[in-house]
Amino acid sequence: MDTIDAAMLILRVWLALVIVRHGVNHGRNLEGTASWFASKGFRSPETQARISAVGEIAIGLGLLVGLLTSFAAAGLIAIMFVAFWAIHRFAGFFVFARPDEGYEYVSTLAVAAFVLAIVGPGRFSLDHLFGLADRFDGWAGAVVALAGIVAASAQLAAFWRRPETS
Repeated sequence: MDTIDAAMLILRVWLALVIVRHGVNHGRNLEGTASWFASKGFRSPETQARISAVGEIAIGLGLLVGLLTSFAAAGLIAIMFVAFWAIHRFAGFFVFARPDEGYEYVSTLAVAAFVLAIVGPGRFSLDHLFGLADRFDGWAGAVVALAGIVAASAQLAAFWRRPETS
């Protein structure tokens, strides 16, 4: 087994488990999630809660099986950028700095997703099986992954305003 392929599989599985659990957590209590989104300055919090839950689970499943991996990585980057911009940047770097937590966690997940998009999903992926891996890794993967920031910026512009009490 090639060590790079094994490493990419481990990275994909871990990122998938983290983000699927996050999505399931949001989905278990949509009312509470919507209330939290509203408290953080998001408009249409019910819609945001549903999109968050479904999107995080879908992104995680894509990462898990390695299907359209750069696009799944872009989704993860988008989620982490929204979390960074709307919540975590105000607390500083360290997650233990304030109750809202700093941005070290969300930035680490985003960087890991970016690296995955560049390196590619590895041999143990549906992308490899379907011949897609070489089309969306390297610079192409980086561009796709960075499109997540564009998508996140659009979401923030449309749905978020910094609340008066943060």
